[in-house]
Amino acid sequence: MQHRIIVLGAGYTGAIAAGRLARRLRREDVAITLVNAEADFVERVRMHQLATGQDLPPRPLDAMFTGTGVTLKLARVTAVDAERRAVTVTGERGTREELRYDTLVYALGSGWHDQGVPGVAEHAHDIASRPGALRLRARLAELGAGAPVVVVGGGLTGLEAATELAEARPDLDIALAVRGGLGDGFSPKGRRHLREVCDRLGITVHEHTAVDAVAAGHVTTADGVSLPSEATVWTAGFAVHPIARDTTLETGDNGQIVVDRSMRSVSHPEVYAVGDAALAMGPGDKPLRMSCASGVPAAWQAADAIAARLSGGKVPVTPVRYFQQCVSLGRSDGLIQFVTADDRAVDRALTGRLAARYKEAICKAATWGVAHPLLVPSRARRVVPRQERVGDAVVGTAA
Repeated sequence: MQHRIIVLGAGYTGAIAAGRLARRLRREDVAITLVNAEADFVERVRMHQLATGQDLPPRPLDAMFTGTGVTLKLARVTAVDAERRAVTVTGERGTREELRYDTLVYALGSGWHDQGVPGVAEHAHDIASRPGALRLRARLAELGAGAPVVVVGGGLTGLEAATELAEARPDLDIALAVRGGLGDGFSPKGRRHLREVCDRLGITVHEHTAVDAVAAGHVTTADGVSLPSEATVWTAGFAVHPIARDTTLETGDNGQIVVDRSMRSVSHPEVYAVGDAALAMGPGDKPLRMSCASGVPAAWQAADAIAARLSGGKVPVTPVRYFQQCVSLGRSDGLIQFVTADDRAVDRALTGRLAARYKEAICKAATWGVAHPLLVPSRARRVVPRQERVGDAVVGTAA
């Protein structure tokens, strides 16, 4: 009987995990099912481009996984029963189905979060998903010259959204509301460059400004100031998919699944979590941040751990560490902030066109890895009976 592996979510982490498992294990020994609500792979790191009117090439998942042995199932995950090892999904026509698994890879990711701020759900736009980016795109197309737009949030997503908007639509009045200082967490060189770019693009930056409410034509700050906004872009918070919290899986306070160094659930050994869905500890005993930089190596780790355990080998572990934070600042500018292993900024940074090309290369490489799951050579291993497996030994670093 084939070992049943179900991967939930076909974002960067889920798609990469499914493809890597297909390379690592013999096709006749495993049945790998990838469950996703959309038919196309979504380049989430480019949603700010989509929102500003740029067209992204379609990337159908069925074409990506044709011939890999991975079965694509288009459905929305509605429940996970970790005790019965079952997943409930709803298909395109509303039909409900239960899928049983032997191993589960949970990669449902995260979405935007209103942080409890009144009016966000009703009046703000998000770029955490393709539907959200397309809604913002349609709204921006309705705005005439001089219309005010406020981007709320000074993290990487907010910086990319504000600069992309200002470059694509110089006729609009773009403002960025930042709870702290602009570029907090970057090096002095990085902060200087951010200010220069915002000045060049005409972005009004409101530093140390918390937004307490969002309405149809304005946002209200914590000190009572009303900022006009015909389109408010909310990037101030993200939350993981809520399904895991409703299961018996051990989760953290924010609903992430608590995992060990091999991305295996600490409460249910047949479950692995990767990407934003996982509460994994990184260098300095700090939780890994929600990002592609964390999620992709976590997906590699989970797939390699599953393959090793099923084939009776020892589990190699490569600690997830950071090298840089990459920010696009429009199409022709960028910031590459180099960091320590635990994600603290160092003095070195790349800026300008070179940084833009660097970021673009990383985005393309990540998508290439998803789109070509079998092109990296790997020896497929045989799944051995449970009694022949070594167990949970963890050794060295992964090759």
